[in-house]
Amino acid sequence: MVRGAECVLAADGGANHLARIGVRPEAVVGDLDSIRPGVRSWIGEERMVLRPDQDFTDLHKTLEFAFDERGARQVIVLAATGGRLDHALENLALLVRWAARGSLELRDERHRVVPVLGRTEFATAPGQGISLMPVGRCERVWTKGLHWELAGEPLDVAGRTGVSNLAQGHRTEIRVEGGALLVFLSDPVTH
Repeated sequence: MVRGAECVLAADGGANHLARIGVRPEAVVGDLDSIRPGVRSWIGEERMVLRPDQDFTDLHKTLEFAFDERGARQVIVLAATGGRLDHALENLALLVRWAARGSLELRDERHRVVPVLGRTEFATAPGQGISLMPVGRCERVWTKGLHWELAGEPLDVAGRTGVSNLAQGHRTEIRVEGGALLVFLSDPVTH
């Protein structure tokens, strides 16, 4: 997926992973404390975008660079759930915070995670795993095309969530009122 991207950016230490597969990003954004010296040299100083502000994560800084400075309309974040649980949770929360800027999703080896702040439809495969995780509280959630449908029920991260549902067909619709959801779509091949 990364080799076919129109533009590849790295959030600081993500450049180390790209270097392992021989992909040179257009820019490396962050406080630049995690990029290995050899990788930094290989990529080139002209591609380093120093953002030392410690009030924000390197992914936040990279999303800001992508949307605000590069004018991106679609961003797919790769490899942002491994390593540290605190970083994984923050990166998932960033999906919701940045969703209004454009199309944004996170992908790992088995899942595609998409924020929903209104109404969204997904192409699905019958039997594909889908989980709905509210970020805080969602006042009302409706679904269409899932095995266990929701008809305006509330979902709350401290109460009821919608983990481990299944797509019934080739289209699934999700509508949220009063909150935001993260929708986890399992890879239909590995489910």
